Amino acid sequence: MPDAFPTLSPAQASEFAKLGLANVHREYPHLLTHPVNDAGDVRSPRHLHPAFYGSYDWHSCVHQHCMLARLARLFPALPERPEIDLALRENLSAANIAAETAYFTAPGRSFFERPYGWAWLLKLDEELRRYDPALAANLAPLVAVMRAGLMAYLPALTHPVRHGVHNNTAFAVKLALDYARAADDQELKLFCTSRMAYWFGHDTDYGARWEPSGEDFLSPALTEAEVMAAVLPPDNFSRWLGRFLPNLHTGEPVKLFTPVRVSNPSDAKIAHLIGLNLNRAWCWRRISLALAESDPRQNRARDAALRHLEAALPMIDVGDFNRAHWLASFAVYALTES
Repeated sequence: MPDAFPTLSPAQASEFAKLGLANVHREYPHLLTHPVNDAGDVRSPRHLHPAFYGSYDWHSCVHQHCMLARLARLFPALPERPEIDLALRENLSAANIAAETAYFTAPGRSFFERPYGWAWLLKLDEELRRYDPALAANLAPLVAVMRAGLMAYLPALTHPVRHGVHNNTAFAVKLALDYARAADDQELKLFCTSRMAYWFGHDTDYGARWEPSGEDFLSPALTEAEVMAAVLPPDNFSRWLGRFLPNLHTGEPVKLFTPVRVSNPSDAKIAHLIGLNLNRAWCWRRISLALAESDPRQNRARDAALRHLEAALPMIDVGDFNRAHWLASFAVYALTES
């Protein structure tokens, strides 16, 4: 299928790169979630997280680094490329990653950023392997902690988390699976594949009755469908999707095809819905690419992706930090994942 999606232009890439560079170096304002074990633990974000102290919170800073590495790789002539190279080398130094690793292995921090931040950290490793393997080597100790954490957490998770915010299981596993394939981590890859089949393989007739929720930035239905597209062979996925969204060929459920209205984009939580539109575009794109060209659902999915992008991209306001500290990375992936 020819790619009918908008492409990320060099001008857009440059704007997103400038935004990402400003974000990863901006320590304040900061939402600090931090288990305090003693008085010595009361420290600034930069002291606690020398690699990922910017972008308002830890996980946003990680996926801003993902975005920068991806932009530098996809646009080698980007004017911001030298600044990106410098920022990533400085932030992701072996010493900084050692400090981050020590943080995560200290008492009382086994839940910190689980699973959303962990999964984005693995996605960062995937990006660095393609961008600069030496930086991926620096990241390896922290990757090992996140991987081990997921391998302990996911088997103990009796039911998948299906809501549309940070703890969504399907989204975390999809990012972990991307890492596992890039790293040729057969154990993690097979585990993710089997776990998705166990949790989601028998789901049928998703009606989207309660979707979206008021502060979602992930689509529970479409993140599930996207990860199943990644783990199932094409024919099996086509059949699974027919059971999961049986009326997709007629554009139903309508809620999944209609961009979400964002009543107040300056409200930090309501602005999550901009991210939801970008996530839906990202997922619809991947779903469409997993379907045969002769399948009428492919055009439905592609058109839905376009509508969601058109609704979301104009709302990424670089002057509003509530939006600027994270949305650009979702936009880059919605425009470039294939």
